[in-house]
Amino acid sequence: MKNLGKYWGYVALIVLISAWWLSEVGPLFLVVLSLAVTLYFLFQAPVWCGAMTRKNQFCRNNSSGLLLGCSNRQHKWQKLKLTVVPPKWRELTQGLWTNPSTCLATVATVLGILSTGAALVKTVMA
Repeated sequence: MKNLGKYWGYVALIVLISAWWLSEVGPLFLVVLSLAVTLYFLFQAPVWCGAMTRKNQFCRNNSSGLLLGCSNRQHKWQKLKLTVVPPKWRELTQGLWTNPSTCLATVATVLGILSTGAALVKTVMA
């Protein structure tokens, strides 16, 4: 039961998808929930690290979020460099599809970003 707390973002994702179908939900709620889902999957979701090792394989250590590396300090710097330097984005996106949990986190992050944008437009239009 103690470990279920680290998966709250998946519940928030289901609530977010359901909230878009309900017309009674306000746009501000959608913005806040979309941002929470996006930040969860970027910085807290339990996924594999996905950084390249010296053997040209993806690291399989546990990581917190898509943008943070594992406990190996070099992997943290490598992932940070991949997100900041535009020519390295291709390498970063290769690591986002290494296993099913990382794929789900990647898709959920994209949905969260799109939902945030759509909710902000909905807020401005209202």
